[in-house]
Amino acid sequence: MKLVERDTCTPVFITALFIIARTWKQPRCPSADEWIRKLWYIYTMEYYSAIKKNTFESVLMRWMKLEPIIQSEVRQKEKHQYSILTHIYGI
Repeated sequence: MKLVERDTCTPVFITALFIIARTWKQPRCPSADEWIRKLWYIYTMEYYSAIKKNTFESVLMRWMKLEPIIQSEVRQKEKHQYSILTHIYGI
């Protein structure tokens, strides 16, 4: 490869990579609301399938263990919203 080709191709290649990288979707963490909605959907589907199979006791026990975690997430979000309002309005 000639020096001229390498000097031309490298910047063009790097520019193309930057353009492609800019169009990628950036990863993000789901919000607490999204997380709770997904868990609720999973819970509902498991519950109804367990009712059909008549084995819902095990499903209920598993989800009862998760209930305090979900409530904790909701309370944490409410605390965060309250702290933002306190900061904005100087309460």
